[in-house]
Amino acid sequence: MKTSDPQFIYIALVLPTLFGLILVAEGLNKVLKEEKQGWVSLVLGFIFIGIVIFGYLFLVQNLL
Repeated sequence: MKTSDPQFIYIALVLPTLFGLILVAEGLNKVLKEEKQGWVSLVLGFIFIGIVIFGYLFLVQNLL
């Protein structure tokens, strides 16, 4: 599988981004309900999205 294939982009970027967004949404929901555990999900979601962005930049740099 080449890195330009749509399947690779879906597996490497779209699915992890959706997972990170779900973590952020869950954390935000818990924070609004004043649960302390929400901050953990919120921070982990942003870290996960940051890792995906870093991976995207790494892939773009190596493909050029």
